[in-house]
Amino acid sequence: MSIAEKEKRAIGYLKAFEPKDEPYYLCYSGGKDSDCIRILAELAGVKADIKHNLTTVDAPETVHYVQKTIGRENIEHPELTMWQLIVKKKIPPTRLARYCCAELKEKGGKGRVKITGVRWAESKNRRDNGGVVKILGKEKTMEKLATENELDFIKTGKGGIVMNNDNSETRRFVEMCYRTTSTMVNPIIDWEDDEVWEFLHYYGCESNPLYQCGQKRIGRIGCPLQGFKGMKDDFLLYPKYRAAYVRAFDKMVIAREQAGLTNNGSWRDGESVMRWWVGDDPNQMTLEDYFKNVGIDWE
Repeated sequence: MSIAEKEKRAIGYLKAFEPKDEPYYLCYSGGKDSDCIRILAELAGVKADIKHNLTTVDAPETVHYVQKTIGRENIEHPELTMWQLIVKKKIPPTRLARYCCAELKEKGGKGRVKITGVRWAESKNRRDNGGVVKILGKEKTMEKLATENELDFIKTGKGGIVMNNDNSETRRFVEMCYRTTSTMVNPIIDWEDDEVWEFLHYYGCESNPLYQCGQKRIGRIGCPLQGFKGMKDDFLLYPKYRAAYVRAFDKMVIAREQAGLTNNGSWRDGESVMRWWVGDDPNQMTLEDYFKNVGIDWE
C-alpha cells in the first residue's frame, strides 16, 4: 500500500471514530509520530484537543518544540514530578516497574477517545497488543461485551481488546464504551518509520530538533526502556538531570529505611542507586530477584 493510500485510510479512521459530543483528546509527545497524527487530524477536519503530558524529565529541546508547536496552554502538568514519584514509590523506575508511564504519560484524556501515534513497528509489545482501535477495561467484561456485540476483535495481554477495522459494529462499540474505558484510536498503527518521515517531509513539518542531532527516539531522559547505554548517553548530554535523579534516590533510600524496607546491599545512597540503575554495579542483582528478596509490590 502506498503512503498516499495509508494517509487516506488514516483520515478515514479519524472521521469514523470522531466523538459526536466532544473533541478527540490527541496525545502529543513532541515526537515524529505525534506530529504525524496532529497533521492527519487537521487533514481529516476532525475536532481535537491537542495535549502534551509533561513528564518533568523531558529534554529541554522537546519542551521548547512542544511549546512552539501547540502552545503552553496545551501542556498538562502532573500532580507529582518524577523526583517526587521516586520517593513515593520507594523504587527506581525500571522496565518492569514502569510507574512513570502510568503516572506521568497515560493519565490524560480519561473518559475521552484518544488519538495516539502508536505503531506496530516500534516494539514487539505494540505488535502483540496494538490495533487500529484499542479499548482497555476489565478483561472479562470487555470480552463479554465485544462478543455480545458481534465484534471482530483480538484480546490483548493486558485486559483489553483491539479491533482493526472501522465498520459500523466497531464504531458503535467505541461510542458505547469510551466514557468508562481507556479508548485509543491509532490511525498510523501499520506505518513504517520511513513512511512517517515521507509524510512529514511532504507536509513541511520541521520536527523535533533532537532528530537532527541524531536521536532516533524522543523519550524522557533516563528512560530504562532504552537500555543501559541509552541511559548513560542521556546523562552525558544532560548532567543536571543525572544530578536530580541522584538527589531523588538519596531521598528514596531514606524513605525506604523509614518504611522498614530492606535495601539492596548496594543501595547505600543516591549515587550507589544510580550506579545500580544504569548497570554499573559489579554486584548487580536482577530486578526479579530483588522483588523476591524484599517482597515489594511496586504497583
